[in-house]
Amino acid sequence: MSDKTTHFGFQTVAEEAKERKVAEVFSSVAQKYDVMNDLMSFGLHRLWKHFTIQVSGVREGDRVLDVAGGTADLSLAFACKVGNRGQVWLTDINHAMLSRGRDRMVDHGFTMPSAQCNAEKLPFPDDWFDCVTVAFGLRNMTHKDVALAEMRRVLRPGGRLLVLEFSRVWKPLSPLYDLYSFKLLPWMGEKVANDAESYRYLAESIRMHPGQEELKTMMEQAGLSRVDYFNLSAGVVALHRGYKL
Repeated sequence: MSDKTTHFGFQTVAEEAKERKVAEVFSSVAQKYDVMNDLMSFGLHRLWKHFTIQVSGVREGDRVLDVAGGTADLSLAFACKVGNRGQVWLTDINHAMLSRGRDRMVDHGFTMPSAQCNAEKLPFPDDWFDCVTVAFGLRNMTHKDVALAEMRRVLRPGGRLLVLEFSRVWKPLSPLYDLYSFKLLPWMGEKVANDAESYRYLAESIRMHPGQEELKTMMEQAGLSRVDYFNLSAGVVALHRGYKL
């Protein structure tokens, strides 16, 4: 056992324990994940993801990797973009979430491949994908720097990585946002998903995640170039984009 520690929300835990604890959270919320996404974001998550698709520049015939793709919102949209000549891989470390996403893909008539895997050890060759995306998953990873480097590795030269994630809200809105995150969000989690603790963790994990400029620096340190970002909904969410040159 390693004596290294990391954060799980506001808790300090052994690195080995974080992956198990995160798995427990998403196994618990998988069945109500889509419903809660709509409630928590007042439907805005659909606009954030739509913007991500537009910024991606994905075209017919492209290869796309959706890391921590969960219930496949992005994978479904990308599948429509790449057409029969393209390929979209849906991946997630959590079996319950991946199963939900795979079932949704099939229900919508797509037979795209899926893989249960750790983003820090992607089972794909170098220089393979035109676009890699990770939406609301990076903050749950133990070694974000390792995961970013892996995502860069599997990109072809000229390919781009898109990271859609909660970020630092505009300061004047912080008090209201905190009230929503730590009071209303767990309450909704209890009422809808019968799980207040998982949604309390999700609120805490947002506060522990790097802000806009820090994440930009991390992506640059992982070897990505021309990194920029877009603040969405007053910085509640940010979309970072970087290229492998």
